[in-house]
Amino acid sequence: MQTRVAEMLGVEFPILAFSHCRDVVAAVTNAGGFGVLGAVGHSPKTLEIDLTWIDDEVKGKPYGVDLLLPHRHTQRDDGPTIDADTVRQLLPARQQEFVEEILRRYNVPELPDEVEARVGAINVSEGRVGNLLDVAFGHPIRLVASALGDPPMSLVERAHDAGVLVAALAGTAEHARRSNAKGVDLIVAQGTEAGGHTGTISTMVLVPEVVDAVAPTPVLAAGGIGRGSQIAAALALGAEGVWCGSIWLTTAEAETDPTVQQKFLVASSSDTVRSRSLTGKPARMLRSAWTDAWEDEGAPPALPMPDQTMLTAVAQQRINRHAGDVDSGAHDLATYFVGQIVGSMNVVRPARQVMLDLVTEYADAATRFVDQLGE
Repeated sequence: MQTRVAEMLGVEFPILAFSHCRDVVAAVTNAGGFGVLGAVGHSPKTLEIDLTWIDDEVKGKPYGVDLLLPHRHTQRDDGPTIDADTVRQLLPARQQEFVEEILRRYNVPELPDEVEARVGAINVSEGRVGNLLDVAFGHPIRLVASALGDPPMSLVERAHDAGVLVAALAGTAEHARRSNAKGVDLIVAQGTEAGGHTGTISTMVLVPEVVDAVAPTPVLAAGGIGRGSQIAAALALGAEGVWCGSIWLTTAEAETDPTVQQKFLVASSSDTVRSRSLTGKPARMLRSAWTDAWEDEGAPPALPMPDQTMLTAVAQQRINRHAGDVDSGAHDLATYFVGQIVGSMNVVRPARQVMLDLVTEYADAATRFVDQLGE
């Protein structure tokens, strides 16, 4: 699969695998693809640990880091350390009471005294992301991706000064143009089929629009890609590689909660929704009693990012802890970010096998294209 993206990244296959799991990142890179570690939930300390581990595993092969840096956020660069008590004081009572009512309704137990409550703060300010970049640029990363909106010039300049490529995810052609104007090296055209934060335009429509809008900057297609034939379709639309996230959630290496992973394995492509209920921004996830509750007529509005994450973090911790408990309704509430490709995620496979299947299916599709052309 010889494309400009493969050449730029120094990989055999222009298949970029986004994952919060370092094991998946290393496995994909070692299989000839390009692993990208989602670092938004990391602290500088944990990111240093994970990147050092990846370095040891990939032995010089290329990989990247994904960060989330919206231009509008409520998190202060110099704010105090947030704990559960502070969250309770800062956030609106109505939303806090609604979350507690959901947990009571579904009989979700409290956390044991010995378990520390997770506040759920995410790194969305420029200063705090800068601390993560300090760590990332201390490792031989090849790419840094801005996962939400066009990246600030400071990030682009810093990455380029370090010899690191920059990718930006975009859900519209206009978003892609803004990122392209800042000199990013790759645009990821992410269709609404994708898991996590995503827009409303389908991949089939979005990719050629973005290809035209940012030419000659190379484009990666994202959203609903989990088969080699879909990679072939993406390249036929003008993309020069793909960005995949959801398909790694049911790999053997994934750190996906076992109960949620089992729900993925039996879900159909119709079992996802775009919901603000976890982060405050529309994100595609598995439909569950949790997402349904936030869509009820009497539900309060979700808070903006990152407040909604802080609001729901302890609740999600309680839900995930008891999701496998038959005496709790936590199983019905359990959810996670996943795209519409979940309908094809029906078996647990090693990440290396997923890569092999993607490449084999792509080759079969490419051969069919050649056969259709005839002599």
